[in-house]
This record gives sequence, C-alpha cells and structure tokens, in this order.
Amino acid sequence: MTATATGVLLTGTPPFAPETPGDVSGRLAPHYSAFQVSRRPLLTGHSHQAWPDVALTGQVEAFRDAALEVDEKWGAAFAKAERVREGFRLFLGDPRAELALGANTHDLVLRFLSALDLRARPRLVTSDGEFHTLRRQLARLAEEGVEVVRVPATPADTLAARMAAAVDDRTAAVLVSAVLFESARVVPGLDALAGACARRGAELLVDAYHALGAVPFSVDGIQNAWVVGGGYKYLQLGEGNCFLRLPAHADALRPVITGWFAEFAELSAAHRPGAVAYPTGAARYAGSTYDPTSHYRAAHVFGFFEEQGLTPAFLRAVSLRQVGLLTAAFDALGAPDDVITRDRSGAPEDFGGFLSLRTPHADRLQAGLAARGVRTDARAGRLRLGPAPYLSDAQLLSAVEALDAELATALSRTAA
Repeated sequence: MTATATGVLLTGTPPFAPETPGDVSGRLAPHYSAFQVSRRPLLTGHSHQAWPDVALTGQVEAFRDAALEVDEKWGAAFAKAERVREGFRLFLGDPRAELALGANTHDLVLRFLSALDLRARPRLVTSDGEFHTLRRQLARLAEEGVEVVRVPATPADTLAARMAAAVDDRTAAVLVSAVLFESARVVPGLDALAGACARRGAELLVDAYHALGAVPFSVDGIQNAWVVGGGYKYLQLGEGNCFLRLPAHADALRPVITGWFAEFAELSAAHRPGAVAYPTGAARYAGSTYDPTSHYRAAHVFGFFEEQGLTPAFLRAVSLRQVGLLTAAFDALGAPDDVITRDRSGAPEDFGGFLSLRTPHADRLQAGLAARGVRTDARAGRLRLGPAPYLSDAQLLSAVEALDAELATALSRTAA
C-alpha cells in the first residue's frame, strides 16, 4: 500500500499498481526529436517537460481548422477541449469530473475566489509553501482586509492536520498543494482536511499541479474539494492547458468574475434584464475567448500518452526510479551539508517528481550547470533537478557529475 497525494491509502490495484520499468528513454526519446532530448540533459521535468513531436501536429491542425472554418471553428475547438478534459480526468482519478478550463491556474483561482462570500467569511487558510499563483494573490487580498492565515508548510507530514485545526466558522476556504513546489514533499491527510472543511462550511482548494503525471492522485476522500492544476509540467501539454475541478455543490455558488463563454450556449437569451444568469456544471466557471491551439496540442499529447502507455502508475514508477537514481548519485558525492543537502526524512514515496537540494549557492550552481549544458532551476535557496521519462540513466548520472564539478568550483571560490 502506498500513500497518494490525497493521503488516502490505496491498494495495489490498477490504476495505481506500480510497474517496474527500467530505462525507457530508448523507446521514448525518438518521439521528442524537436526538443533534442537525447543530446540535452533537460532536468527541468518538474517545470517544463519537452513536448513530443505530435504536439506540432496539433498546432498545425488548429491553424488548418481556423483557415477552413474561420469563425465556425469553435465546434472543432470545443471537441478538442473535451478531449483535454478526458485526459485530465484520467490523471485526477475522476472519470466524471466537471472541469472548467483556463489558460493558467491564476485565471481559474480568481474565478473560485470570486465565488466565495468573503464579506460573511473574510478568512482564508493556506500554507507558506504555496506556489506564487496563490502566494501573491492572497498577499494582495490581505492588503485589502481579508484575513489570510499562513500555516508553516514544514513538516509536511502534519501540514494538513495543522491546517484543519486552523479552520473556523469565519473561514471561507482552505488552499493547499498536494505536492509542495519547493521541497517536493507530498502532503498527506488531505482527506481529513476535506472533512474538517465540510464540517465548518469552508471550501477546500487543492493545487494538484505537482502531482499530476508524477504522483498518483485521486479525489477519493476529497470529493467536496475544488482541484486546480494543469499540463505545463509533467504532462507535457505546454502553455494554456489548466483546469478547475468542480465539486458537486459548485452550482450553488455564483462567481463574480465570469466570462461570456458561460452563456455561449444561449446567447440569444443573454441580455435579459435582472440578475446575471448562470448555467450548471463547468460552464458556470467558464472564461471568454481563448486561443484553442493549446487544446489541439494537448489533445494530441494525451493521445500520445495513451499510445505509449504513459499511465499515472507507469509515470510514477519511472519518476521514483529516476529521482532515486539522482538521489543515490548525489549522496555518493559526499558534499558537506552546509554547502548542499537534501531532505533525508521520509521514504521515496513521500516525495514528488524532482530532487530538491538546499544550498546557499543555488543560483550560482544553476548558472554553472546551464553553462555545462545541464538545464535545472533555482528557487529560494533550492536547486531543483527534475528528470523525465525520455532522459536516460547516463544523462542523469552525467548531470550529477556536472553538479560535482560545479560544487568544486563553488567551494574554491568560497575559500578564496
């Protein structure tokens, strides 16, 4: 039995039964020729994975449909959008999920926040380890008088319980990640947090971005939660492909920020006097005119995932193996903890799809590795190494060798 991002223990049956693949880059890398993954150790898999070549097919198809159908293209575009929803439903473990789509999670979070009655319940509970989408927007709301309670994200093992204890009758919503973007720690116990929110009448929003495609995720136990996420990272969909999963009670809310696509199906009745009308389901949280090219691209990528057997279970098995390989190679360097270190608490299953290294030299190391052709990123004193299924074991090990060389350079500079 393994812990998932919801904190619910799932038995080892499909779709969560882990496979044990070896190095699968040999069969996958040829499908990413445009990104030249065989020649570039792109350890940015936690941020921006390479797109398979079929993504370009989708983009060309979008252009052709626009050229052929002009303003009548939306029927074809909406069909692609539904294919994207189907792909997300698989990774959410929710085959009947109502999903509102958006260009980015910020657009969707704004619609969610605008549906809350912050006058009656002017309190939001979150953690201090949330991605900038939430961090910045909630900080701005706090400047306008909304009480924002930030629960320390560390230790992750007790984060959900500590957030649950912070929920009171004035709390409109709790906003938390399934996997923390800086530390890669999985946040267990979200099912208990969902229960605490339900008892207090508060909404729960789970940011699943760093789970989907790296950590099996299920809405079992958190059916009353809103879930936001997207495909820019592990799912290889590129920009413009994000979603907001609606709980069953979502039709009881009226988002203040509402786009005209919410009335797309009945424009002839849209200008009736009186209160603004809302449809049911995902359209209730729709935005406005968007570039459908992103959905064409994503539809082809989800098709590629299906053809290649890139299921949630398979991708988790690959991720655990690759992060484990990076971790073992890093540990073998024997670098001093005051120079660079990692979180050694917990089991491999307690972490998401990248290796997070704490170091005061993060920015310098990231730049040095880039000069050596190894793409990584640095976030607030952390160097993040994100593998992807199309990278070979040899590439991962060579990246750690490059890190070792950069550490020697950093230490020599410090000594001088």
